[in-house]
Amino acid sequence: MMNTNARTTPPVPERPFAQMGIARRAVLQGLASATLGVPRLAFGQTSGRVRRVVLYSGSPRWKDVVSGGLRDLGWAIGRDALVDWRSTAEIANLEMDLRHELQQPVDAFIMGGPQAIYTAMKVTDKVPIVGIDLESDPVARGFVKSLARPGKNVSGVWMDLPQLAGKQLQFLREVLPGLRRVGVVWDEEIGGPQWTEVQAAAHASNIAVHAISLHAPSEAEDVVRRLFADRSEAMLALTAPTIFRALPRLAELAIQKRLPSISPFSTYPESGGLMAYGPDFVAMYRQTSSYVDRIFKGANVGDLPVERPSKFVLIVNVKTSKALGLTIPQSLLLRADQVIE
Repeated sequence: MMNTNARTTPPVPERPFAQMGIARRAVLQGLASATLGVPRLAFGQTSGRVRRVVLYSGSPRWKDVVSGGLRDLGWAIGRDALVDWRSTAEIANLEMDLRHELQQPVDAFIMGGPQAIYTAMKVTDKVPIVGIDLESDPVARGFVKSLARPGKNVSGVWMDLPQLAGKQLQFLREVLPGLRRVGVVWDEEIGGPQWTEVQAAAHASNIAVHAISLHAPSEAEDVVRRLFADRSEAMLALTAPTIFRALPRLAELAIQKRLPSISPFSTYPESGGLMAYGPDFVAMYRQTSSYVDRIFKGANVGDLPVERPSKFVLIVNVKTSKALGLTIPQSLLLRADQVIE
């Protein structure tokens, strides 16, 4: 059973649907249509062409989120807009897959993760790319020229908030007041900024940290075994596409080794992990719907500012805490956005 505490996200300002200078005749025509009971056309129907966005991510569940976001913005899914999902599990084959996809019309790509974004940019500098990246500085990595005016064919949602590590270590210490040593699972190829911040936050909290890189989900068992052998008292799993795909196994192994664990991935407790603190993934993928909506309507993606995640959540799995023999402090449960029992 899930119990969700009431915590609302700040309202998003609405975009005006009409300009002050709209012609009087068009207004009268709109009123006449309403009087006659003529249904309003979805935005995408005005051109008579079906738009298509191809979503590359680690899970097919985000297709429904993107589709729902577009539907709320006036697009009839399946009639004037299509959302196709493709897996990023085989990153080595991604370039070939993208080139195959471009043999059909594509109005936009949604790419999850820095490696996927980079590969898409390599394949095309014309098709708009909406990225979700929790690991990179988008300017330093060369994805965009600036946050306000990306200038290339890429924009989207970038976390670039590695200071989350301080809060994650704080939550672990609330569960384990005597915590002194934390094992960190990361991807050394893309997780540099996060690891740097973890080290700084750990030093400030007098916690020792030890990191082991996970390159593929199949390595999860070996990684957790090594962390346990290194006398880790808890585990922090950072963000990376490979880690996302390994979440269920990491959660299972953490319970076996009786390691309290936390991750920025908001889906981690659903997989059995003890806690998550980070951006809400549903909210992030709905943000990409807004980008796609504007692109479909003719906006240049290079003019759309980079955004940060709109919502951050703390999620606690009480069932897992019982399996670990832990009691979650009531003060922590009261601050949680979601409690899984």
